[in-house]
Amino acid sequence: MTEHRPLEGDWALILGASSGFGEATALELASLGMHIFGVHLDRKGTLPNVERITGQIRAAGREAVFFNANAADAEKRQEILNEMQTRLASAGRPSMVRVLLHSLAFGTLKPFITKSPADGIAKAHLDMTVDVMANSLVYWVQDLVTRQLMGRGGRVFAMTSAGGARVWPTYGAVSAAKAALESHIRQLTLELAPLGITANAIMAGVTDTPALRKIPGAEEMMTLAQRKNPAGRLTTPRDVAAAIGLFSHPKAQWVTGNVLCVDGGEFVVD
Repeated sequence: MTEHRPLEGDWALILGASSGFGEATALELASLGMHIFGVHLDRKGTLPNVERITGQIRAAGREAVFFNANAADAEKRQEILNEMQTRLASAGRPSMVRVLLHSLAFGTLKPFITKSPADGIAKAHLDMTVDVMANSLVYWVQDLVTRQLMGRGGRVFAMTSAGGARVWPTYGAVSAAKAALESHIRQLTLELAPLGITANAIMAGVTDTPALRKIPGAEEMMTLAQRKNPAGRLTTPRDVAAAIGLFSHPKAQWVTGNVLCVDGGEFVVD
């Protein structure tokens, strides 16, 4: 009996594809039969990791088309979409982007209140953080829909965190971005529903990723999370990727407009 693979041959677009949640989701969706467009921003020293990821995707018999560019740059976004459109148009059958994962983790980690104004957050820091980590989601979805690269059956996922409702020293700008991201997901849910596209935010538990390691106090954060998690361990990128794989299935069409916790129960424990 042939295994039914409903995502076979479809494409996913992963923003932030070279590490953490983006990397794990790219590999998970490839294992489910999807081809992967990936956008990442890497220096020469970290490119071997990108080559490893694309190699694993291709070893699974899937296509991997990765772009080393700033996903929050409007001009670069159009260049990437032009290349994607050309690639999809040349496919042997009509093809679209079935899954979009927004997993951009680039923002300012500065306190709001400091003794010296030079040490605290400024307008440019706040604007950049919210634009990269929240607003860019809207621009990518707008373009995918306008260009008819995503349609009925599409899935939009965005990585949020408990920071959207909780506080941590120096995390203020990122918290604001996560709250805005969740608001954008709600609005996208309303506007995409008539097109048959779902939108959900994924709230992972505390996960040991390169992005988390940049937060001052990350070790303490991980210790506290592991202590209170009912499973006694941290969330892993694979946990999150597996959930995204499940919610990408056609049977999950009625799951939309949510903040989906993938944390082993961590968030509900004080």
